[in-house]
Amino acid sequence: MEIFFTSTLLVAIAEIGDKTMLLAILLATRFKKPVPVIAGIFTATIANHALAAWAGSTLASIFMSEAFRYAVAAGFILMAAWTLVPDKVDDDINVASQRGAFVATTIAFFFVEMGDKTQVATIALGAQYHAVWAVAAGTTLGMMIANIPAVFLGEQLVAKISLRTVHKIAAALFLVLGLWQFWELSNPA
Repeated sequence: MEIFFTSTLLVAIAEIGDKTMLLAILLATRFKKPVPVIAGIFTATIANHALAAWAGSTLASIFMSEAFRYAVAAGFILMAAWTLVPDKVDDDINVASQRGAFVATTIAFFFVEMGDKTQVATIALGAQYHAVWAVAAGTTLGMMIANIPAVFLGEQLVAKISLRTVHKIAAALFLVLGLWQFWELSNPA
């Protein structure tokens, strides 16, 4: 359960103000159909994050060296720095609305999440914990915790929350995970 809760908390906080959250707001205001948009976000996220957690776990299994574990720890610290850089939805995202809210959201969310902070965090969590389903379920829940309010409240939510503060909290969580990993490596049981 610790893996599930850690993954959920980390991604829920990191997702606030992220480009996929901005995309959720954009899609919700464009389609005005929250249920298909939320279903599309869920479908895209579970597929994307299951692949990411699997990739992280597989890479860690292949490269089971101390150097790789140090690289994962350093990756969390780099994620802390990256989290402090605010995201914007790319101007060239063109959602194919002829296919409907669910399909458009699923496709857009899946591809926009590629290489995103939360996907990279999911890869790192998969590498650290080797628990693909717990990590994927936790990170997907974290995405839903952040994005469901964004779909329903949209621009009102963004106007009331200090994204800078949220980014600092998320960065602190990534930093703690990285430092904790370094500490565990230097103090084996």
